[in-house]
Amino acid sequence: MSSGELRTSFPDLAVGSPALTEGQTKSSGDLSSEGALQVTCFTEDLHDVILHFQIVRFAKQIYVWVGCNTTKFGHLYAAATTRPDSRVSVTSVLGGTSDNTGSSMARRLVLKTGLNIVLACNIPKDSPMLEAAAERKLVEKLKGLGYVGTAADKASTSTAH
Repeated sequence: MSSGELRTSFPDLAVGSPALTEGQTKSSGDLSSEGALQVTCFTEDLHDVILHFQIVRFAKQIYVWVGCNTTKFGHLYAAATTRPDSRVSVTSVLGGTSDNTGSSMARRLVLKTGLNIVLACNIPKDSPMLEAAAERKLVEKLKGLGYVGTAADKASTSTAH
């Protein structure tokens, strides 16, 4: 193959899948099967601040990214319930400490969803009202996607075990 052929063919290549636009959800397989995932992206304008959200739902965990006025990654936290008493533990994976914005949000998301949470967040530490508003919007979206059950659902699943 000549280099001329390569140049003419290269723009026609489709690598990967198209990017998601605002408010779109893309699923890959059944969430009950291993390896399946669902990606949701959306943007909200809260208190004159643009918040970008990305939710990636795996079979047994959720990855969430919250960006404030930028697409910067921010601090990364991992949260999960621990045995034997089902308390939630949170650790900082990249940047930040346990008292930063995001660690408490990750803890509450584990309690609300019952799933492991990996949360990347770049909301400013001195903006508790913005953090609360972002968490409300995120939980609203998670409920709409069916990731957050009602108290009755949680009670029925805990008594079934």
